[in-house]
Amino acid sequence: MDNLDSISLSSIYKRKKSDRDIFEELMPTKVKEVLLVPTLYDSYSIVREGQFTDKIFGEFLQLNLYTYPRFTSVNSEEDALKMMKERDFDLVIIMVGVDKDIPVKMADVIHDANSQVPILLLVNNNGDLRYFQEAANQFESIDRVFVWNGNSNVFLAMVKYIEDKKNIEADINNGNVRMLLLVEDSIQYYSRYLPMLYTNIMTQTQNLVQDESTDDLHMILKMRARPKVILVSTYEEAIEMLNKYRDYLLSVISDVRFTRNGVDDPEAGIELLKYVKQILRFPVPFLLQSHDVNNASRAREIGAEFINKNSESLSMDIHNFIYKRLGFGSFVFKDMAGNPIMVARNLQEFQEMFKLIPDEALSYHGKRNSFSTWLMARGEINIAEQLLPYRFEDFNSAEELRNFCLDVFEKVRVKKMRGRIINFDSAIVDSDHYIVRMGKGSLGGKGRGMAFMSNFIENIDFKKIIPNINIRIPATAVIGAIEFDKFLELNNLYEEIYCNNDYEHIKSIFLESHLSEGLKAKLFRYVEVMHGPLAVRSSGLFEDSLLQPFSGVYSTYLLPNNHPDKYVRYQQLINAVKLVYASIFTESAISYFDAVNYKIEEEKMAVIIQKVVGHEHNKRFYPSISGVAQSYNYYPVAHMKPEDGFAVAAVGLGMYVVGGEQAFRFCPKYPMINPTLVRDQVRDSQKEFYALDMSQPNVNIVSNGEDAAIKKFKIKEAENDGLLQHCASVYDFENDDLVPGISMKGPRVIDFANILKYNYIPLADTLRFLLRLFREAMGSPVEMEYAVDLEKGSDGLPTFHLLQIKPLIRREETLSIDLGQVEQDKVMLFAKQGMGNGEILGIRDVIFVNPETFDKMSTKEIAREIHQMNKKLDAADKDYILIGPGRWGTKDPFTGIPVVWSQISRARIIVEMGLPEFPLDGSLGSHFFHNVTSMNVGYFSVKHASQDEKINIDMLNEQPVIEVLKYVKHVRFDQDLSILMDGRNRQALISLGEPSDEK
Repeated sequence: MDNLDSISLSSIYKRKKSDRDIFEELMPTKVKEVLLVPTLYDSYSIVREGQFTDKIFGEFLQLNLYTYPRFTSVNSEEDALKMMKERDFDLVIIMVGVDKDIPVKMADVIHDANSQVPILLLVNNNGDLRYFQEAANQFESIDRVFVWNGNSNVFLAMVKYIEDKKNIEADINNGNVRMLLLVEDSIQYYSRYLPMLYTNIMTQTQNLVQDESTDDLHMILKMRARPKVILVSTYEEAIEMLNKYRDYLLSVISDVRFTRNGVDDPEAGIELLKYVKQILRFPVPFLLQSHDVNNASRAREIGAEFINKNSESLSMDIHNFIYKRLGFGSFVFKDMAGNPIMVARNLQEFQEMFKLIPDEALSYHGKRNSFSTWLMARGEINIAEQLLPYRFEDFNSAEELRNFCLDVFEKVRVKKMRGRIINFDSAIVDSDHYIVRMGKGSLGGKGRGMAFMSNFIENIDFKKIIPNINIRIPATAVIGAIEFDKFLELNNLYEEIYCNNDYEHIKSIFLESHLSEGLKAKLFRYVEVMHGPLAVRSSGLFEDSLLQPFSGVYSTYLLPNNHPDKYVRYQQLINAVKLVYASIFTESAISYFDAVNYKIEEEKMAVIIQKVVGHEHNKRFYPSISGVAQSYNYYPVAHMKPEDGFAVAAVGLGMYVVGGEQAFRFCPKYPMINPTLVRDQVRDSQKEFYALDMSQPNVNIVSNGEDAAIKKFKIKEAENDGLLQHCASVYDFENDDLVPGISMKGPRVIDFANILKYNYIPLADTLRFLLRLFREAMGSPVEMEYAVDLEKGSDGLPTFHLLQIKPLIRREETLSIDLGQVEQDKVMLFAKQGMGNGEILGIRDVIFVNPETFDKMSTKEIAREIHQMNKKLDAADKDYILIGPGRWGTKDPFTGIPVVWSQISRARIIVEMGLPEFPLDGSLGSHFFHNVTSMNVGYFSVKHASQDEKINIDMLNEQPVIEVLKYVKHVRFDQDLSILMDGRNRQALISLGEPSDEK
């Protein structure tokens, strides 16, 4: 699959546009800057007093509009032209005083200076209207004339009129928004109608938006999906708009008399509405308005409603028309006679009632296209879009229509949620298509990573790219970090925990304290519906941060979640959440905070609850394969490049890998290459695996800690469970070779040969592809944890589960180090394999495991001795070099020294030293290693009896001893050591004094 490398992120990350995405594209043109040119008198009376801007601002504020144009006022043509040179304006409003010619000439001059900016004239009183009404069409430079009767909402209407006129085409193309066509040629009346229409439409849209429990940004964006109001004044203009946007027409509000074919036509409005009825597939509400009440009967004849222009309640009449007829109010289900039978106030009620209403109601509304009109008014663009192409006649029965609509509702609902963070709903917590949120606040580092991966997976069609495997995240719920703050506040814990360093005490008071009632209710409903093991994981704000990862510092609790009593399961989950909260205050976490210079009070804890990947076999629950993969390899071999990355895999739970125990390492780009000798592969193969012990439903995590439910088993048990067929090979003594599969007798070697060499599942391709995409998406090298379920899932395929993603920080200054030639007797260490870059100054201390007293059975005691010395150096504020045999930070005490990061927090250089009969195998993939790389600690390996690498133990033994314990020695040099790390060539030299170029 070499073509995988040619697939770019941008070419495949094509999201199906959600309503929210569509909203963001709407209204691309906004009126942000308005140049107002009032007469001197108007300027004095309204602008200078400062009331004018306040009034307009008040109009926008009343409607909760979030963008408000800035008005700049000038008094003369000269000032206007000067201002237009200095600043870009979106609209010019010229106010008309006693002299009617001056503003018209000014408009011509401004139009000549910049023909792109629309110009509106604002007449001050109705007395001047006749002149402008008659001459309006003669002013080429003036877009429209409005009249101001002292009500500042006319300015809102003028701004929105220009915005809608400019945005109508783009908004219909991008979001299928609806058009309300107003046909009116009277300046006086459209100056009244437009403010009323806009105020009503915006108020109603706001009411709809606030019905939903959604975030503020979504509300702001949804306001953009409101219908556009388009004002025209002639028959021809109206026909042009109708022909262009007939499929998006919400309503027509028309005068009876206006210009047609250049002359005043008393039948124009009637003829227009008749034409609209002919060209539309579905009827829309019409409103005819006139001074002459005799036109009311003519309106009824063509199925239009009627409003008397002279009515005292004109404003209320228009409000009622918009609310009841245009879909802004509640949806009133009616029978065939038009009698109300049910009322739905919101989308949820609408969908519930839709299942219950009689067939005749479906028929009544289906023939009138009422459903999509109402849905579109509520900004439910994706649903309305799918219903719009169908007519009632397209279905064989009302029941078929009902099922079709319900199917559309459900599909859109699920699509809306896919890849998103959705509020807690016990009915959907078991899905792997989205993240469920329990409580507000930050998701924390791991939570952000999970949300990112979920969104990523749901917006890329992996089936087309890697067809033979499912790519998923496990069902995931996140308790937001605000619940942590609530927990501390409710129980008055702030003072006690931040002044107390005793973890056991903090743990006990956390366990006695109460979570918020809302969270407890959700957790109870969660355990009622979630069956099978759960992982309760930390997600601190600082975890997996791009600046400083806290990798593996906090706790994770695995629960069998199989007790027959749901109250016991609920209590276990509650305890796990509290213990994750308490893990901020462990000694390990506190020393990590000190090491990276962060304050513990700044940390907040979100919690992830995840379904554990895997299946139960003989009371053991575990996944087929778990592992870690990184997009950057610090120890490439053969013709691999660092950028090719690497992966580590093991049978069973992933703690085997992240704990640094013996697992199988490979390069996803070259999965068939294994540079290790066969005998070494046999020796270093995985011998044990971790699984959840399902025989202990009463698991006690309070007393027994993180590993309470976890048990280590011999790899033979996995074979008995039937899981090794594709994960192991057999060592053939006669041919000194490995034979894939387990059909022969002989030692089992976990090398995933059937998968990596013979592509039983495309694991290597999946890892390689995801690493490259995530690296591109995050803008830095990445590490991901994964689990594979080889049993058949959806579409009969195995499933690759992404468990976590985090940035892999490499702080490599572009500093080239010349190691030069150093006198051999001055060299303390020379290594040719490792990582780190730059020169480190000011270190004299070295802590090393004495090769003479080293005992591979006592590595846990060695770790304790190092921790003791680390504490003293930390108190003295001194860094040091650490040297010892085998793999640092492993959980397996037989492959190296099982220190955790906090026990060696002051080490600036860590060296793995080879000893006879003690393997050297770097800690890649472990949490320990992740912290080492991100903090730019030098990490080097020196093989035993190497010809060109060395550790000068004799030199160390000659230095003044600060402390010596049974296995570990601390010495201090009289002068600063010269520490040089060449990141490009991955070499390191530690010597006495400065290196010289003398040979």
